[in-house]
Amino acid sequence: MNRIFRNKVSTPLHLGRGRGVGLLLLCLMLASCGVYNKYERPDVETKGLIRDAVVDTDTLAVAPQDTASFGNLPWREVFTDPQLQALIEQGLEKNTNLLNAALTVQMYEAMLKAAKLAFLPAISIGSTQPTGSIATLYTDPSTTTKSYSIPVAASWTLDLFGNILSQKRSTQMKLLGYKDYQMAVRAQVVSGIANAYYTLLMLDEQLRLVKEMSQMAKETWDMMKLQHELGRVRSISVQSAEAAYLSIQTQANDFRRQIRATENALSLLIGQQGQQIPRSTLAEQSLPSEFATGVGVALLKNRPDVHNAEMNLAACFHDVQTARAQFYPNITVGASAAFTNSNGNLNPGKWLVTLFGSLTQPIFQRGALVTKLKVSKMQYEQAFNVWQHSILQAGNEVSNALVNYNGYDANGQIETQRIKVLAQAVEDTKLLYKSRGSSYLEVLTAQHQLLAAQLNKATAEFNKMQSVVSLYTALGGGGK
Repeated sequence: MNRIFRNKVSTPLHLGRGRGVGLLLLCLMLASCGVYNKYERPDVETKGLIRDAVVDTDTLAVAPQDTASFGNLPWREVFTDPQLQALIEQGLEKNTNLLNAALTVQMYEAMLKAAKLAFLPAISIGSTQPTGSIATLYTDPSTTTKSYSIPVAASWTLDLFGNILSQKRSTQMKLLGYKDYQMAVRAQVVSGIANAYYTLLMLDEQLRLVKEMSQMAKETWDMMKLQHELGRVRSISVQSAEAAYLSIQTQANDFRRQIRATENALSLLIGQQGQQIPRSTLAEQSLPSEFATGVGVALLKNRPDVHNAEMNLAACFHDVQTARAQFYPNITVGASAAFTNSNGNLNPGKWLVTLFGSLTQPIFQRGALVTKLKVSKMQYEQAFNVWQHSILQAGNEVSNALVNYNGYDANGQIETQRIKVLAQAVEDTKLLYKSRGSSYLEVLTAQHQLLAAQLNKATAEFNKMQSVVSLYTALGGGGK
């Protein structure tokens, strides 16, 4: 239904009192029917998300402050190694995934600005172009008619039913979600660089241990050769000692290969060509050593992926509102004007103004509107399930990081005791061998056991550091 009003520019367009009251009542009724509903977080159970890292059957219900505060620490206060900090800063500046995430946020910020501008009227030159003409009668050259018209049009869609508002709110939620995605990528970059750095420190330590054991194996081999020359052992003893020495050499080569590959991977993370990475040693690292064993609702606030899932849920909620609003009429008001002399009839020219309004009510859309509403509701349910799963997954990751830290810490203490025992065993077997109270096989076995314990200790220390990184990431990745 269209209705066109033609007035001079000085005459305003008035609504009758009855129509104004009716429009006000209509807006109130629509608001009470939920057209302008805002998203509210659904109820979610966060108690018992984190299992106790010590008691196998216990599930914690309350979050102690120290664990939650650890998750809020800036990364510089967690990773205090100056060389690691320099690498993280370079990664935050040059990592391509993080740069692309920032560009995605900027794109959605531009889209949100466009969504806000949808509330404003659209103004344009009219459907016809500005025109002007001069006409002269052939039979009367003295008669000349000049005509001109400069059209301008403006239209405004009244968002009485929340269609534009819901679209704007959906875009806002998506923007917040992509900001969360940017923070998640940032946390991944920080944790990835830290893990690669600690891997290098572990490999350096293992290579150092292998080199020391290689020297020890070489001494054993030399001792066997001397004993063979004196006729005290058979050649097989010399061969076994040589084989043990060569085996350790292959381990050293493997560690060198892994170091080079890890340096290349870390270089890629920080946006540079593969090269040697400056670093300290495993023994110089200082990381938090005590953690509480529970996190509750803090996961909803700190975890970027959990918050991202909720923002996607909120966007789907507003998409449902948008689909529902499309069942209501679409009301547009506007005006068109032209400065014209009406084909020469007005001299000089004046403004001619046309005010109009239109109401479009969808009646039969071949099921498209109903289907869109059903699909948007199912998408909302899917987003709700994803959000719930992200909360449970966050709880699992925190639980795993805590139990891993405690487990690797206990293993490291055990390996320290084993190293003391095996180091003494190596010295004792050497003395016994010299006094012919032990065989060469016992010497080699003791050396192999000592090397294995030392390598296990270095691995346990690395795994413990990696658990700290995992816990920090699982708690949300901290601040800037």
